Amino acid sequence: MNIDVPLKHLGDQPIDALRERILSFDDERWLGNDYRQNTYDVHRYTQSIVMIFTDGAGFPDFKVWHEDGYDDLSDVALPVMNHILENHYPPGGKVIRAMAAKLTSGGIISPHVDKHPSFHFGHRIHVPITTNSRVRFMIDGRPYQFEVGKAYEINNQLQHSVMNRGKEDRITFIFDYVPPHKLDELEQLKRTENLVNA
Repeated sequence: MNIDVPLKHLGDQPIDALRERILSFDDERWLGNDYRQNTYDVHRYTQSIVMIFTDGAGFPDFKVWHEDGYDDLSDVALPVMNHILENHYPPGGKVIRAMAAKLTSGGIISPHVDKHPSFHFGHRIHVPITTNSRVRFMIDGRPYQFEVGKAYEINNQLQHSVMNRGKEDRITFIFDYVPPHKLDELEQLKRTENLVNA
């Protein structure tokens, strides 16, 4: 979503249980879902454990579903997500994506804008789980360094990229939240499309 600034700081978060759970996963678990790596070239150096997902097919009438990471993460991720949403966003919206994402040591996510229309409707929230001094998150040509234990919303309608030149993998929990007024806009789009196709 275009939030009029490149980055919004969402403050300290209670991530200890989430962080411990994510760091407990072995390499095999991280390789279990390669949809994003195979579908989006910019994510070829990433690995993910997906909790909630949509591919946006059929937009604006797209489906959202639980992936196998839901059983692994929901008990420790939902309290963090709810803490962020209750403190920063209006109630009554919908989470359409949630996942732990790893950028491997030496990996890059090349400059891009999240283009699918579903990304225009949701707040994209990042909760760093691990990082190092050689990770750089670029938004609109400016470098940012995220801190573990905090949360951030990025403007995914600006060009952004990540590079990890450190020796350790960088792991972030990411989720997309569509607020209620944007859900209303989606419903209006659906009705308009149905009238056109009737």
